[in-house]
Amino acid sequence: MFDITKIRTVDDFPVKGIRFYDITTVLNDAELFQELFVALLEKARALKPDIIAALEARGYFFAPALALALNIPFVPIRKNGKLPYKTFSEEYQLEYGHETIEVHQDAIQPNQNILVFDDILATGGTAAAAAKLMKHFTPESVKFLFLMELSFLNGKEKIVNYCSESLIIV
Repeated sequence: MFDITKIRTVDDFPVKGIRFYDITTVLNDAELFQELFVALLEKARALKPDIIAALEARGYFFAPALALALNIPFVPIRKNGKLPYKTFSEEYQLEYGHETIEVHQDAIQPNQNILVFDDILATGGTAAAAAKLMKHFTPESVKFLFLMELSFLNGKEKIVNYCSESLIIV
């Protein structure tokens, strides 16, 4: 369906033992970028979100455009200390350390259907942290959409209580 060989893999990045999936090569191929965007838009539309939140930084390559195409708001989820207003925060473990993500406290209204987008679902730590962040807003629902899922890392197990869709599963 999609030529996933266009996604470059880089061994030992950002630390030794990690295999990094670099989607910037997809962005350099206008035809493939468009094809993936249209497929993501179809999946997003079917999930019926009121708002799209995305994780810094690679989630921003697709999510704002998806929000515009659906005529709904976009909310950035950023790394610790990057947002200028009052935030909710959530710390989580990475394969190679820990991180904290934040969202503005006034970014989402109660009872909304939230779609969280990220480029890749790997071990699920980031997605699980995002799910906890979204609970602060008492949403109607929280669903996830990923460009790619690395199924061999079992990240979906950390968000098993949430609807999640992935365009590419490896």
